[in-house]
Amino acid sequence: MKKNKIGKLNREKRFIVVGAFLLLFLWGISFFMKNSLASINIEVERLSRDIKEQKEVNQSLTMKINELASLENVNIVANEIGLAYNNDNIRLVK
Repeated sequence: MKKNKIGKLNREKRFIVVGAFLLLFLWGISFFMKNSLASINIEVERLSRDIKEQKEVNQSLTMKINELASLENVNIVANEIGLAYNNDNIRLVK
């Protein structure tokens, strides 16, 4: 009878120790995952900011391209290098 009680106590102690280790392990995993999630969120915010800045740069460059490609600027540049705009050479295809 005493051996049976001692065996049960040893088994219960093992379960308690294993349970404590399991809880500590799960707590460690939880801590690691929360830390990883925070790092990823910071990276996402940084990338979002970079994308927003790049969109603004792209928009500015598009406006500059449209400005430089206007007919007036093309004529000015063509005249500076000695070219002429000749309407007679333009043919419409129907």
